[in-house]
Amino acid sequence: MRVRRKPSRPVIVSALILGLALAAAGLYWFQPWKLWTDETVREALPVAGAGTGEPKTLTKGRFISHEHSTRGTVRVLELPDGSRTLRLEGLDTSNGPALHVWVTDAPVKEGTGGWRVFDDGRYVDLGGLKGNKGDQNYALPASVDLDELTSVSIWCERFGVSFGAAQLHAVG
Repeated sequence: MRVRRKPSRPVIVSALILGLALAAAGLYWFQPWKLWTDETVREALPVAGAGTGEPKTLTKGRFISHEHSTRGTVRVLELPDGSRTLRLEGLDTSNGPALHVWVTDAPVKEGTGGWRVFDDGRYVDLGGLKGNKGDQNYALPASVDLDELTSVSIWCERFGVSFGAAQLHAVG
């Protein structure tokens, strides 16, 4: 007859510590609470300090959903002083870890085939997404050529996937 030995106390404690460390790392990496929390931003239309007049819309587009349901519009505005701003309006997407606003050269594709294309070519990272809902402005560097960088993605750097994207179309 074979007698089974119980695991020793140090083995049990070590296993519990390892399990807790893995759970903490998983929570940090995935940040699941962000799926149930919203950050709403309500920034006004930008105004240029030195110029007078209204911003001019250069390009615009409408978001489509990728990894997460995403709605809203995007416009590139030229301010009276010549500076440009990318404006998200009526944005409504999921929250998530490490979300950024990218202007890219990738075409916007529907379905899962469009989820991961935005880091394949050229892109400019305009910074972290300020909120997953509302209206927000991002300064557009003068070096961004709107004839070459023609789409915008809400990009999750943590998982390398687009939450949603918009193809930019010239206005006027």
